[in-house]
Amino acid sequence: MRRTILALASVSAFSLVAGSASAGEVIAGVYAHDVTFLGEAVGLGAAGKEGGANIHLGWRSDRIDSAPDWMGGPRAHIFISANTAGDTSYVAAGLSWHIPITDDARWYVQPGMGLAYQDGYDLFPDWRDPGLTPEEVNRRIALRDERIEFGSHILFEPEIALGYRVTDNTSVELSYVHLSNGQIFNQGKNEGLDEVGIRFVHRFGG
Repeated sequence: MRRTILALASVSAFSLVAGSASAGEVIAGVYAHDVTFLGEAVGLGAAGKEGGANIHLGWRSDRIDSAPDWMGGPRAHIFISANTAGDTSYVAAGLSWHIPITDDARWYVQPGMGLAYQDGYDLFPDWRDPGLTPEEVNRRIALRDERIEFGSHILFEPEIALGYRVTDNTSVELSYVHLSNGQIFNQGKNEGLDEVGIRFVHRFGG
């Protein structure tokens, strides 16, 4: 069921990208999955259990000028992140802010915040349930060393990127994405996921 929901969300994301091909930006990137050094540094509780890499594909809108002034001119973003080892994949959507940091506006930072749906574990199955085979008990115990226990399928998705505009239509970004429930979607389990990667951005319309 979780895989079906993620697949449907992914199709929706692809449809949005395809339908927006004349505006905004298409994003594609490769990320190291479940890194620990950044999460530990800022106290976000990175797990460091899962493997593989994550492939990101998504879309980011132009500046939303119709948004209220207090929002600071956000852009909408949506992307899917698929894990190459069969561990946690997810789909995310939210808002981001493009902030030039040099006079020629080639260098910029882009913080963002959104929500994600992950297809891994919210809570691990209890290995003490009655009637389990020894193999199933061992499998459930092993999960604690092999997979992330997020506490919720719905998670917060803060991110930040440092970008460089190579041409008028092409940029490259060093990107960091974090997932966790923030003790809001669930009280108790809150193992986070950190990803760091390089993504390439193609802008339509100049």
